[in-house]
Amino acid sequence: MQEKPIPDGIKQKVEKIIKKFNKEHLKNKNCRYSARYRGKYLYLDRDETGRPDQICHLTYTGKMNKWDFAIFRWSREKYDPDEWFFPGVEHVDGTVEGAMKAGLEAYPVNIRK
Repeated sequence: MQEKPIPDGIKQKVEKIIKKFNKEHLKNKNCRYSARYRGKYLYLDRDETGRPDQICHLTYTGKMNKWDFAIFRWSREKYDPDEWFFPGVEHVDGTVEGAMKAGLEAYPVNIRK
């Protein structure tokens, strides 16, 4: 069975959510979340150093507020949908914004001048 990719209209909504989140929550102009898409997956990366780091991925379930979440585990270098013991897990609520908030706590932003 072929996976249905994330529709273009949903991608446009995601991009608006990310742009708004970056403006409201990431005051450091050198730090930004960005999206990558592959099939039904939305990968949320965060760039602080000129090279995006993997934070989490979301699986599109057909509803904008019901994404499945998987944190990136650097110790294993893979996304883990079964990992639910990390700082920020309380923000995981099925939304793109909740995933980014969780990512900020799981992988805090490095503060540089």
